[in-house]
Amino acid sequence: MNGPKFAKIARKIWQHTMKRIFISGIGGFIGFHVARALKLRGDAVFGCDNFNDYYDPSLKRARTKLLAEMEIPVIDCDVVDQNSIKNELQKHSITHFVHLAAQAGVRHSLKAPESYVHSNLNGFVQVLEALRQSPHIKLIYASSSSVYGMNSKIPFAETDPVEKPASFYGATKRCNELIASSYHHVHGLACTGLRFFTVYGPWGRPDMAYYSFAKAILNQEPLPVFGEGKLMRDFTYIDDIVKGTMAAIDYGATNEIFNLGNCSPVSVLEFISILEHCLGKKASLTMHPMPPGDVPITYADISKSQKILGFQPKTSLREGLKKFTDWFVDHHQIKLPF
Repeated sequence: MNGPKFAKIARKIWQHTMKRIFISGIGGFIGFHVARALKLRGDAVFGCDNFNDYYDPSLKRARTKLLAEMEIPVIDCDVVDQNSIKNELQKHSITHFVHLAAQAGVRHSLKAPESYVHSNLNGFVQVLEALRQSPHIKLIYASSSSVYGMNSKIPFAETDPVEKPASFYGATKRCNELIASSYHHVHGLACTGLRFFTVYGPWGRPDMAYYSFAKAILNQEPLPVFGEGKLMRDFTYIDDIVKGTMAAIDYGATNEIFNLGNCSPVSVLEFISILEHCLGKKASLTMHPMPPGDVPITYADISKSQKILGFQPKTSLREGLKKFTDWFVDHHQIKLPF
């Protein structure tokens, strides 16, 4: 077989196997990182974001500017706009839909539950309705460790009962899982839910503890610590979450849920100690009781994800927080004391 003919055949095979992936919430923390990784491996990537003001939209705009430099198209669109979503799916011949758009935050759900109904419930249904008319498209969507709620058995496994969410946010994510399962059984949609455990890293969300803690430490501001710092979280570095998400895309389950966590919970006080070391400054702590909606511990049993997806988190908290703080001081142009 001559060279040009072989190259033509190889190109056709590549075009046939290349995934065409649409990401909702692409301007968000996880969406941004997943989009870049997929593009770098050769997939065609498209996305949307509504750029709401839950946190400073300029951070999302900065992320999408970097995506634009990689020739990843991003449209300004809310997922409740079903017609716009359907148009994008058809225009780009999408093969996979990674649904990451949602109203985030456990504590914020106490103040603004309507925003969670809008994005996490209505938005999720609108996405499924758009996909129902293109059943060949596989759905991979973000769930959360918050669905485990008041469970006392640890680590949390996908087979555990999840009937007592501690927050409205967790309840909406559990609703997503149930709704997705019903659309699978009634309409044949292939749905994969990913229960993320406390994701952190560069370009992260400012409302997350690690981000606000870093800011408070560097500004020498009092750092509020809930539950006497004894709360434990299964902090999971963004690169590990990206690899798990990509593995779920490639696996193409028909109707499954997977935990993606670090499987190594750490107390908030230990977390702060590592952050202090990375920043070269001591924190000024103010103790507060555990607020409504929070839980004492999150702890992922990842045996199912290891077996089926080959998921294996590799980034320790010390390594991950060092990478985050390096980005943080560079992004905010902060000079460290060492």
